[in-house]
Amino acid sequence: MVFEAQDFVFEAPPAISRARRVLIKPSACYPVPYPATTSRDILATIIEGIRQVSDADILLLEGTPDGSPVYPVYQALGYDFPRVLTLDVKDSIWVEVDNPLSKSLAVQTFWVPNVILSSDYLMTVAPLKVLAGKAYLSIMNLLSTLPSVKYASETKGNWDALYSLGIDRVITDLYFTLPFDLGIVEARQKFVSSGNPTRGRVEECGKIFVGEPYGVDCEASATLGLKTKYLDLIKVVKAEFEA
Repeated sequence: MVFEAQDFVFEAPPAISRARRVLIKPSACYPVPYPATTSRDILATIIEGIRQVSDADILLLEGTPDGSPVYPVYQALGYDFPRVLTLDVKDSIWVEVDNPLSKSLAVQTFWVPNVILSSDYLMTVAPLKVLAGKAYLSIMNLLSTLPSVKYASETKGNWDALYSLGIDRVITDLYFTLPFDLGIVEARQKFVSSGNPTRGRVEECGKIFVGEPYGVDCEASATLGLKTKYLDLIKVVKAEFEA
C-alpha cells in the first residue's frame, strides 16, 4: 500500500495483536539523520500503532559496518522510546541458518542473531536511498542484521566478503532465509549519493510504502522508477521455489 506521508498512521496487522515479541529492523548504521537513516518519527508512529493492539515486547535491532557499538548511533538518532529494547547485532548470540533454497545463488548458510528467530513478528523499516545508482529498500536493509565481523574480507571490514559474491544474489538468498513479515519504505524524501552512505542530495517524494517486503519494494521501485536488480532475481526464484 502507498500512503501520502503527511497522512500516514500505522495500523498494525492482526498478527501483531497475537505476538509476544515484535522485532523492528531500522536502517541505523550511521549517526546521520533521515533520510540517510530511518527517522525517529516513523519509528514512533509504528510503535504507537503496535501499542494500540498489543503489549508485546518491542525490540530494535541494528549493527554497524565496522562492528563498533551501535548504541551511540541509537542515541544520536533519538531512539529513546519507552518500553522498547535496543539491541546490537554484535552483542547477539549468532546461529547458523540454512538457506531454504535447494540451490543457493551465493550463500548456503547465514549467521544471524538468535533474537530474530525467537521473535513472533519481524519488520524492516528503511529510508529510500539510492547509492551509486542502486536502490536500497526494505529487503536490502536486512544486510546489517548479519554480523559484519563474520563477513569482512581479509583486507577490509564491512560486509565486503558478501559484496564480492554479488550483493544482489546475496540479498536474494537472504530474503528467502529471513522471512520478514512486513516492509516499510519511508519515502518522504529520497537520499541520493554516488556511494557515500552519509553524504548526498535529498529529493522530496512524500510517500510511505507498506507491505510484504518483496511486494513493497516492487511497488516503490515501480512508482519511483528505481533500479533494483535483486527484485528481478527474487521474482525468478519465487517462481521456481513456489512451483
